[in-house]
Amino acid sequence: MSWLNLEGKVAVVTGGACGIGRAVCEGFADVGINTVVADIDLESASKTAAELEKKFGGSHIATATNVTDKANVDAMVREAIEAFGKIDILVNNAGILIPRLLVDPAGKEELTEQILDKMISINQKGYFLCAQAVARAMLESGKGGVIINMTSESGLEGSEGQSVYAATKAAIYSMTRSWAKELGKHNIRVVGIAPGIVEATALRSEEYERAVAYTRGITVEQFREKYKNISIPLGRSCKLSEIANTACFLASERSSYIHGTVVNVSGGKSRA
Repeated sequence: MSWLNLEGKVAVVTGGACGIGRAVCEGFADVGINTVVADIDLESASKTAAELEKKFGGSHIATATNVTDKANVDAMVREAIEAFGKIDILVNNAGILIPRLLVDPAGKEELTEQILDKMISINQKGYFLCAQAVARAMLESGKGGVIINMTSESGLEGSEGQSVYAATKAAIYSMTRSWAKELGKHNIRVVGIAPGIVEATALRSEEYERAVAYTRGITVEQFREKYKNISIPLGRSCKLSEIANTACFLASERSSYIHGTVVNVSGGKSRA
């Protein structure tokens, strides 16, 4: 038996085919968790599941999952239960970030209703749909479980050029605390992880950097330099594996009294 004792557990990870989601899948597989790689990109999800089995063993499946569609989410949960007989862990991770200004005098990068609706639908509604469907399955099993919501420190601090993204992440803080109050009595723990500055992921693409730089009135080069010089007491960006390690701990009974809170994984970074 390992220290975490997670062998044989089953986890659904949304947005599991890349970035933080893939890192969490790898971390889970490494400690013996069977994973459901739920991603809108089935090809990438299938590739991830196959690579997990090859590298870590265990059993891993891929599902084409649009977290904004209730019927699709319900089908994903049924598929997971058909494959493994249960779901012990949900990691709500699928998200999108589209940098935009509230008002852009130049009219280039201004928020629109369509962009607002898209981010809220994926980042907020998606978490609700997945948490509801998985929590219902956990309740029916009578065995409890763990729901881990991936949020962001921007949800507390706000972020220039990323107001809607930050607002959706702020909502996840509140959902985490509220769902914990509702589900704790059923032996379902609800916790969150709030990464700070993370090593490059799909979110930190060249297009993203260009858009953020524009919303802050600087060049991409200036943005990259500023990014490097942000004060982080530990002196570096967070590794994806460190977020995965946090998820493994929170999913385990070693964190059995951690509930209704969000763990900040930022290397001590603050605005001060």
